[in-house]
Amino acid sequence: MPKNEDRTTEPGDLTVSARPWSGGTVLTLRGELDLGSVDRLDSALDSALQTAGTTVVIDCGGLDFCDSTGLNAMLRGRAIADAGGSRIELVRPSPLVLRMLELTGAKDAFRIRDEPPD
Repeated sequence: MPKNEDRTTEPGDLTVSARPWSGGTVLTLRGELDLGSVDRLDSALDSALQTAGTTVVIDCGGLDFCDSTGLNAMLRGRAIADAGGSRIELVRPSPLVLRMLELTGAKDAFRIRDEPPD
């Protein structure tokens, strides 16, 4: 298994893989982001935000589920990013994630991209 990937074997669980791009890091999420898996995203965000002035792109296209715990993790990451002169952007959020962002008023907190950077 590559060092930059956290794989689990439970169905519906969350995997987070990280890859560099010219502006920072792309984190690709697959599975379910909830109370039982949010620590994987927190850890990946902590690592990706070690460098000030970076952009972390969270690819949500593979998320099957995201609850308020997952949203809170993204918002905490955004606050950490802002404090370090960095930013967090979302890619391909599912209708579920978009709806949650809209209902909570958090949609404007993130730039939303259609595709991840190369």
